[in-house]
Amino acid sequence: MLSGEDDLDRVDAVRASCDAILVGAETVRRDNPRLLVRSAQRQLQRSALGRPPSPTKVTVTGEARLDPGANFFTCGDADRLVYCATAVLDEATARLGQVATVVDGGDPIDLRRVVGDLARRGVRRLMVEGGQTMHTQFLCSGLADELHLVVAPFFVGDGRARRFVGDGAFPWHAECRARLVETRPVGDVVLLRYALSDRFNQEQT
Repeated sequence: MLSGEDDLDRVDAVRASCDAILVGAETVRRDNPRLLVRSAQRQLQRSALGRPPSPTKVTVTGEARLDPGANFFTCGDADRLVYCATAVLDEATARLGQVATVVDGGDPIDLRRVVGDLARRGVRRLMVEGGQTMHTQFLCSGLADELHLVVAPFFVGDGRARRFVGDGAFPWHAECRARLVETRPVGDVVLLRYALSDRFNQEQT
């Protein structure tokens, strides 16, 4: 665990401010996340606004190798969307159609098509929690408006440790730097927030 309780609570607040949370299929398989708002108070605040207690859960898969018994599908009452490659649409529907809405994401999956469909479903703020493949693809596609990085006060001395992103052609490099808009200590970690597009709203949490 790289983060601490204070930062986990901050992440929970960000989750509560979003319409949907997206993770890749590998994260669903490996980490088995619940993707729910943890704070009962934040759940009540969302409900008071006519929103479900937790945001819509979204995942993206090219192979449809997902367990319908995973926490993603069984925990909470949030809507669940699975965007899959066209080639596995029938297989994904047969396996997951009882626990989620399965949507054709193109072949190969087109993230612009995914976010366009989410927008048509009313998603205005999407939180991409992971993992490495999703972070890389969203950043390289220029689809991210804001980036939260948290620096932990220790080292992971293991070359097998997962990286935040993989190889890719990123819009930000030595000659085109992202704009730092906030630095803040959160418990014993430090949060760095970067604006990545003109769509960034600095008033957001």
